[in-house]
Amino acid sequence: MDRRAGLQLGVLLLAVPVQYLVSQWMFSTESQRSYAIRNLINEASGLTDDYFSWKSWKKWCAKIISNISPYNSMPHFEGEDDPNGESPAVEVINHMDPKGYFAGSVEPRTYRPPEVKYRIGQVVKHKRWGYRGVIVGWDELTKAPEYWIKHNHPPGKEHWRTQPNYAILVDTRDRLAPQITYVPQENLEIIINVQILHPSIEEYFEKFDGAQYLPRPWLKAVYPYDY
Repeated sequence: MDRRAGLQLGVLLLAVPVQYLVSQWMFSTESQRSYAIRNLINEASGLTDDYFSWKSWKKWCAKIISNISPYNSMPHFEGEDDPNGESPAVEVINHMDPKGYFAGSVEPRTYRPPEVKYRIGQVVKHKRWGYRGVIVGWDELTKAPEYWIKHNHPPGKEHWRTQPNYAILVDTRDRLAPQITYVPQENLEIIINVQILHPSIEEYFEKFDGAQYLPRPWLKAVYPYDY
Protein backbone atom coordinates (compact mmCIF):
# COMPACT_ATOMS: atom_id res chain seq x y z
CA MET A 1 0.00 0.00 0.00
CA ASP A 2 1.50 3.38 -0.98
CA ARG A 3 1.51 6.42 1.27
CA ARG A 4 -1.49 8.10 -0.41
CA ALA A 5 -3.68 5.04 0.03
CA GLY A 6 -2.48 4.65 3.62
CA LEU A 7 -3.28 8.25 4.45
CA GLN A 8 -6.72 8.06 2.89
CA LEU A 9 -7.44 4.91 4.86
CA GLY A 10 -6.26 6.61 8.04
CA VAL A 11 -8.53 9.59 7.46
CA LEU A 12 -11.50 7.29 6.89
CA LEU A 13 -10.75 5.33 10.07
CA LEU A 14 -10.45 8.54 12.08
CA ALA A 15 -13.61 10.15 10.69
CA VAL A 16 -16.12 8.41 12.95
CA PRO A 17 -14.29 8.83 16.29
CA VAL A 18 -13.45 12.47 15.52
CA GLN A 19 -17.06 13.27 14.65
CA TYR A 20 -18.14 11.52 17.84
CA LEU A 21 -15.67 13.60 19.85
CA VAL A 22 -16.93 16.81 18.26
CA SER A 23 -20.60 15.95 18.69
CA GLN A 24 -20.39 14.66 22.25
CA TRP A 25 -17.77 16.72 24.02
CA MET A 26 -16.45 19.77 22.25
CA PHE A 27 -19.52 21.98 21.77
CA SER A 28 -22.83 22.42 23.53
CA THR A 29 -25.28 23.37 20.78
CA GLU A 30 -26.43 21.71 17.59
CA SER A 31 -25.26 24.66 15.52
CA GLN A 32 -21.78 24.58 17.04
CA ARG A 33 -21.44 20.84 16.44
CA SER A 34 -22.73 21.10 12.87
CA TYR A 35 -20.35 23.95 12.07
CA ALA A 36 -17.36 22.10 13.55
CA ILE A 37 -18.05 18.92 11.60
CA ARG A 38 -18.50 20.83 8.34
CA ASN A 39 -15.16 22.57 8.88
CA LEU A 40 -13.55 19.21 9.62
CA ILE A 41 -14.88 17.74 6.37
CA ASN A 42 -13.76 20.78 4.37
CA GLU A 43 -10.26 20.57 5.80
CA ALA A 44 -9.99 16.81 5.19
CA SER A 45 -11.15 17.19 1.59
CA GLY A 46 -8.24 19.53 0.90
CA LEU A 47 -5.50 17.01 1.64
CA THR A 48 -2.80 16.89 -1.05
CA ASP A 49 0.62 15.36 -1.51
CA ASP A 50 1.98 18.20 0.63
CA TYR A 51 0.65 16.35 3.67
CA PHE A 52 2.47 13.06 3.07
CA SER A 53 5.18 13.79 5.62
CA TRP A 54 5.00 13.47 9.39
CA LYS A 55 5.76 17.19 9.91
CA SER A 56 3.03 18.29 7.49
CA TRP A 57 0.58 15.79 8.97
CA LYS A 58 1.12 17.18 12.50
CA LYS A 59 0.69 20.71 11.21
CA TRP A 60 -2.60 19.75 9.50
CA CYS A 61 -3.91 18.07 12.67
CA ALA A 62 -3.13 21.20 14.71
CA LYS A 63 -4.93 23.29 12.12
CA ILE A 64 -7.96 21.02 12.34
CA ILE A 65 -8.21 21.41 16.11
CA SER A 66 -7.99 25.18 15.77
CA ASN A 67 -10.33 25.63 12.83
CA ILE A 68 -13.24 23.45 13.90
CA SER A 69 -14.11 25.93 16.61
CA PRO A 70 -16.90 28.24 15.39
CA TYR A 71 -15.40 31.08 17.40
CA ASN A 72 -12.15 31.02 15.42
CA SER A 73 -13.79 31.69 12.05
CA MET A 74 -15.22 35.19 12.09
CA PRO A 75 -14.19 36.98 8.88
CA HIS A 76 -13.70 40.72 8.53
CA PHE A 77 -13.94 41.26 4.76
CA GLU A 78 -14.40 38.99 1.80
CA GLY A 79 -13.42 40.54 -1.48
CA GLU A 80 -14.68 43.88 -2.72
CA ASP A 81 -17.36 45.90 -0.96
CA ASP A 82 -20.80 46.13 -2.48
CA PRO A 83 -21.65 49.59 -3.89
CA ASN A 84 -24.93 49.48 -2.01
CA GLY A 85 -23.08 49.38 1.29
CA GLU A 86 -23.65 47.12 4.27
CA SER A 87 -20.81 44.83 3.28
CA PRO A 88 -22.11 41.39 4.22
CA ALA A 89 -18.67 40.32 5.33
CA VAL A 90 -18.20 42.96 8.02
CA GLU A 91 -18.16 41.11 11.31
CA VAL A 92 -19.50 43.69 13.71
CA ILE A 93 -18.95 41.58 16.79
CA ASN A 94 -15.23 42.28 16.47
CA HIS A 95 -15.94 46.01 16.97
CA MET A 96 -17.99 45.77 20.17
CA ASP A 97 -16.59 47.74 23.08
CA PRO A 98 -17.68 49.53 26.26
CA LYS A 99 -19.16 52.36 24.18
CA GLY A 100 -22.05 50.06 23.33
CA TYR A 101 -21.58 50.09 19.58
CA PHE A 102 -23.79 47.83 17.41
CA ALA A 103 -26.61 47.55 19.97
CA GLY A 104 -24.05 46.16 22.40
CA SER A 105 -24.98 48.38 25.33
CA VAL A 106 -26.41 46.54 28.34
CA GLU A 107 -28.02 49.71 29.67
CA PRO A 108 -31.79 49.00 29.94
CA ARG A 109 -33.90 50.58 27.22
CA THR A 110 -36.25 52.36 29.61
CA TYR A 111 -38.10 53.88 26.68
CA ARG A 112 -39.18 52.17 23.48
CA PRO A 113 -39.46 54.73 20.65
CA PRO A 114 -42.48 54.24 18.41
CA GLU A 115 -40.27 54.24 15.32
CA VAL A 116 -38.53 51.06 16.47
CA LYS A 117 -40.56 48.61 14.41
CA TYR A 118 -39.03 45.27 15.42
CA ARG A 119 -38.26 43.55 18.72
CA ILE A 120 -35.59 41.25 20.09
CA GLY A 121 -36.35 37.59 19.41
CA GLN A 122 -38.10 38.21 16.11
CA VAL A 123 -36.80 36.30 13.10
CA VAL A 124 -36.00 38.45 10.10
CA LYS A 125 -34.63 38.28 6.58
CA HIS A 126 -32.33 40.78 4.91
CA LYS A 127 -34.16 42.21 1.90
CA ARG A 128 -31.05 42.49 -0.26
CA TRP A 129 -28.65 39.79 0.93
CA GLY A 130 -31.35 37.24 1.65
CA TYR A 131 -29.85 35.83 4.85
CA ARG A 132 -32.03 34.99 7.84
CA GLY A 133 -31.36 35.86 11.44
CA VAL A 134 -32.77 36.75 14.82
CA ILE A 135 -32.71 40.18 16.45
CA VAL A 136 -30.58 40.34 19.60
CA GLY A 137 -30.47 44.10 20.05
CA TRP A 138 -31.44 47.48 18.62
CA ASP A 139 -30.43 51.13 18.72
CA GLU A 140 -32.83 54.00 18.10
CA LEU A 141 -30.18 55.55 15.83
CA THR A 142 -27.04 54.07 14.31
CA LYS A 143 -24.48 53.63 17.06
CA ALA A 144 -21.19 52.64 15.47
CA PRO A 145 -17.70 54.07 14.90
CA GLU A 146 -17.65 56.82 12.31
CA TYR A 147 -15.21 54.93 10.09
CA TRP A 148 -17.57 51.91 10.09
CA ILE A 149 -20.54 54.09 9.13
CA LYS A 150 -18.61 55.67 6.25
CA HIS A 151 -17.54 52.22 5.06
CA ASN A 152 -21.00 50.66 5.18
CA HIS A 153 -23.40 53.53 4.48
CA PRO A 154 -22.89 54.54 0.84
CA PRO A 155 -23.80 57.89 -0.73
CA GLY A 156 -27.54 58.27 -0.89
CA LYS A 157 -28.07 56.18 2.23
CA GLU A 158 -27.25 58.86 4.79
CA HIS A 159 -30.70 58.36 6.34
CA TRP A 160 -29.60 54.93 7.59
CA ARG A 161 -27.81 56.59 10.48
CA THR A 162 -31.01 58.31 11.64
CA GLN A 163 -33.22 55.22 11.73
CA PRO A 164 -33.28 52.20 14.08
CA ASN A 165 -30.52 49.67 13.50
CA TYR A 166 -30.56 46.05 14.68
CA ALA A 167 -27.95 43.51 15.75
CA ILE A 168 -28.71 40.22 13.98
CA LEU A 169 -27.45 36.69 14.71
CA VAL A 170 -27.10 35.32 11.17
CA ASP A 171 -28.25 31.78 10.38
CA THR A 172 -25.19 29.61 9.69
CA ARG A 173 -27.09 27.83 6.94
CA ASP A 174 -26.95 31.11 5.01
CA ARG A 175 -23.41 32.04 6.04
CA LEU A 176 -21.15 29.28 7.25
CA ALA A 177 -19.00 31.40 9.57
CA PRO A 178 -21.02 32.65 12.57
CA GLN A 179 -21.77 36.35 12.19
CA ILE A 180 -23.53 39.19 13.94
CA THR A 181 -24.53 41.94 11.51
CA TYR A 182 -25.85 45.45 12.15
CA VAL A 183 -28.66 46.39 9.81
CA PRO A 184 -30.82 49.50 9.19
CA GLN A 185 -34.51 48.92 9.77
CA GLU A 186 -35.59 49.45 6.17
CA ASN A 187 -33.46 46.50 5.04
CA LEU A 188 -35.27 43.94 7.20
CA GLU A 189 -38.53 42.06 6.97
CA ILE A 190 -40.16 39.67 9.41
CA ILE A 191 -40.42 35.97 8.56
CA ILE A 192 -42.31 33.33 10.52
CA ASN A 193 -42.02 29.63 11.36
CA VAL A 194 -38.23 29.69 10.95
CA GLN A 195 -35.69 28.67 13.57
CA ILE A 196 -32.16 30.06 13.36
CA LEU A 197 -28.93 28.10 13.67
CA HIS A 198 -26.08 30.01 15.32
CA PRO A 199 -23.60 28.84 17.96
CA SER A 200 -24.42 31.78 20.26
CA ILE A 201 -28.19 31.61 20.12
CA GLU A 202 -28.54 29.89 23.50
CA GLU A 203 -26.62 32.73 25.13
CA TYR A 204 -29.46 35.10 24.23
CA PHE A 205 -32.61 33.00 24.22
CA GLU A 206 -34.24 30.25 26.26
CA LYS A 207 -36.38 28.73 23.54
CA PHE A 208 -38.32 29.22 20.32
CA ASP A 209 -42.08 29.35 20.87
CA GLY A 210 -43.03 28.69 17.25
CA ALA A 211 -43.20 32.34 16.30
CA GLN A 212 -40.19 34.01 17.92
CA TYR A 213 -37.39 33.46 20.40
CA LEU A 214 -37.93 34.09 24.11
CA PRO A 215 -35.04 36.01 25.70
CA ARG A 216 -33.04 34.97 28.69
CA PRO A 217 -33.64 37.08 31.81
CA TRP A 218 -30.54 39.23 31.27
CA LEU A 219 -31.63 40.19 27.74
CA LYS A 220 -35.20 40.80 28.80
CA ALA A 221 -33.91 43.15 31.50
CA VAL A 222 -32.10 45.19 28.83
CA TYR A 223 -35.23 45.37 26.65
CA PRO A 224 -38.09 45.37 29.21
CA TYR A 225 -40.62 46.93 26.82
CA ASP A 226 -40.09 44.55 23.95
CA TYR A 227 -42.53 42.14 25.62
